[in-house]
Amino acid sequence: MDKEGSIVSGVADRYASALFDLAREANAVDAVKADLDTIGRLLEESADLRRLVRSPVFSTEEQLRAVTAVLEAAELGTLTTNFVKVVVRNRRLFALPGMVEAFARRVARERGEVTAEITSAEPLSETQSGALSDALRASLGKVVALRTKVDPSLIGGLIVRVGSRMIDTSLRTKLNALKIAMREVR
Repeated sequence: MDKEGSIVSGVADRYASALFDLAREANAVDAVKADLDTIGRLLEESADLRRLVRSPVFSTEEQLRAVTAVLEAAELGTLTTNFVKVVVRNRRLFALPGMVEAFARRVARERGEVTAEITSAEPLSETQSGALSDALRASLGKVVALRTKVDPSLIGGLIVRVGSRMIDTSLRTKLNALKIAMREVR
């Protein structure tokens, strides 16, 4: 990790840790996690929101107005809303995506969970997600939280990442391997 990345990661971890402590005291860890998951989804879905979060061009007041409107529209809890506003006022909004991830890691660690990142060509049904979660739980011996995303370029199959392990059963990878094998035959 480069120096800038580790600084952002350190800021994100400290803020997430402070929020976790506040949420635990308020007995609101699950609610705050749900709110942060919503923020994470909003960041993934909106290029404009990502630009607002990352760009130092916007003033604190502009960021605060925009973020407040987004938080109100998303109907997030008071603790999460106040936390994000503090992040904005402290000019740390650039680290918000890292804070969302760090909070999720902290919650998972407290619960004894591991997170599996699942990339599929199409959205998984609840039945498929449940079966995948059960298979991973049986394989790993731990409760598994799934973070799913869709990448149509996979064509079919899945990419499953758990920690440093990755299983790639995507059709794209298999076709690329076949393409390489065909080149070697020539």
